[in-house]
Amino acid sequence: MSKLKLHLDADTSIKALQNALINKGYDVTRTPTDWMALDASDDVQLLGATAQERCIFTFNIRDFLILGERYKNHYGIILAAQSSWNLSSLIAALSKMLSETEAEELQGQIRWLNQWKC
Repeated sequence: MSKLKLHLDADTSIKALQNALINKGYDVTRTPTDWMALDASDDVQLLGATAQERCIFTFNIRDFLILGERYKNHYGIILAAQSSWNLSSLIAALSKMLSETEAEELQGQIRWLNQWKC
């Protein structure tokens, strides 16, 4: 089993969120990065995260539900309704997910962050 790596897509790309998770010891990237342009399409973000063997976290529910069906070999898609979360609750839930979940468990899966809500 391997550690879960996370990518924050353009919708969830909050520097404070990334920094908080990195400070807790998790491997987290965000758009933009050296392998992902700020204006990358949703398809490119999912495929880029997949190429990096990263699960992707997004608030863009409608588009990523479709993409998850189109590209079934992804490393996991985590969805959340933006209006239901503040920064501290995102940090807590994503920390719980990253500490409790192995990378293999999310391959090809689409899950709701609420599953790890504290």
